[in-house]
Amino acid sequence: MAPSRIPERAPIGDAFDGVVLQVESAQALALTAQPGADIALSGSLIVRYGVRYLGKPHISIVPGLVALDYGDLLTGEAAWEFVLKRSHLHPRAEIFGYRNDGTDDMAYIKTLDMALPVEVLVYTDATATAPSARPTALIAPAEAEIPARLLETLPRYDSVAAWQTEIMS
Repeated sequence: MAPSRIPERAPIGDAFDGVVLQVESAQALALTAQPGADIALSGSLIVRYGVRYLGKPHISIVPGLVALDYGDLLTGEAAWEFVLKRSHLHPRAEIFGYRNDGTDDMAYIKTLDMALPVEVLVYTDATATAPSARPTALIAPAEAEIPARLLETLPRYDSVAAWQTEIMS
């Protein structure tokens, strides 16, 4: 039997050593524990990014494999770059991945809402398919070394108090 030419799914993921803070129902990523917040997760975490469904913004899919309508298969960074920057050229392309609830799924690009910000999802390890947290903020000093994609995706605050002030306004 010939080996499969379909590559393994390879969703992008940024390593993050730190904590997920919980304040009431809101979560934030931070490098260290912060006063005024409980720790929901800690350690070496994997941050992935989900693209939201059109008309269902509470559901997102983390691309693991993209099948273009003319036969090319993309994984990893190439798949992510395609989804964000060239997907409008191939609306029938298919994305295979796991949704933000851990369900294995396939979606056509045209069923995703590229106008909405991507959803940040935190996993406890690289093989997990269901996220353990969904932070909406990053608590870190400006000089901290944070993956660029994470800085582009989450608003950054210097403290839990600054984050809470923003949430309350």
